Amino acid sequence: MTASARHSVSVAAIIVNDAGQVLMTQRRDNGHWEPPGGVLELSESILDGLRREVREETGLEIEPERLTGVYKNMPRAIVALVFRARVLDNSPSETTEEAARIEWLSREQVATRCDEAYAVRVHDALVASDTPAIRSHNGVDLLRDFASLPSW
Repeated sequence: MTASARHSVSVAAIIVNDAGQVLMTQRRDNGHWEPPGGVLELSESILDGLRREVREETGLEIEPERLTGVYKNMPRAIVALVFRARVLDNSPSETTEEAARIEWLSREQVATRCDEAYAVRVHDALVASDTPAIRSHNGVDLLRDFASLPSW
């Protein structure tokens, strides 16, 4: 294996409020809507990294509940671990250094504002399943057997 044949690992949280809305962030760097999350640091555990990323992007303290999916961005070699999580305290910020906007979105809004590769993460977290989804994408669209977003 060469030095360039490495993966990056990221984490993200799907947080749902009592009205069934999902907390989403609009990234400052590219304007895309995504669940809060980011790249793990080498020295931190997966769940500590998830808590840190959500705190940095939203101001919220969360508790991860379960792994809902594993997603690989094939061109960029990023493996994302996505968790369903609940809020422990605080209200989300309106903006942060990394997020231009932070909003509670309906399922329909998620499906229209997000690229398919990110909207499916929300879908997978909202579907009751004991088995995490495993999917590949190109950064925008799902690949292979997952050519379209499942119906909500």
